[in-house]
Amino acid sequence: MANRYIMTAFGKDRSGIVADVTRLLYENECNLEDTTMSMLADEFTLSLLFSSQLPNIEELLTKECRRLELDKSISAFIRPLQPQQEKNQGGYKTCTLHIEGLDQAGIVYKTSQFLADKRLSIIQLDSATSSSPESGATIYNMAINVQVPEDLPFDQLEEDLSIVADELNLDITMER
Repeated sequence: MANRYIMTAFGKDRSGIVADVTRLLYENECNLEDTTMSMLADEFTLSLLFSSQLPNIEELLTKECRRLELDKSISAFIRPLQPQQEKNQGGYKTCTLHIEGLDQAGIVYKTSQFLADKRLSIIQLDSATSSSPESGATIYNMAINVQVPEDLPFDQLEEDLSIVADELNLDITMER
């Protein structure tokens, strides 16, 4: 049975950064299972889920990550995962929250704390800022895919979200 790992890596954006990171996995007989890659400021970030049959792969790849830092200025870290347990797919429904408003401190924190208090699990969160064409003010946009417990009606969730929206002066809409 293969062991599973997560690697996170980031470095100044340039051509070849993805090839540099994934080469380590390829050359060490790892199987890349899932990835998320994106730009944050001028840094390219990678999150990689991979598996390997090799017994000493974590030690080997940790050394390779240090070399990647020295040779290519890419910071990379590896963490082993516990054996995957069967997930109960029942009991949840999903939706996407769209949040928009003037940029301010605490939007992600207060929104994610609200979701945690309601037992909602964040599956994916994407956010970005942009300038308002009218005023030039910085607008914060966020999309959050969440798992909602079956016993929490969407209508109740929307009502509760309106309190957060009012507190932060944001527009929050829910896509079912």
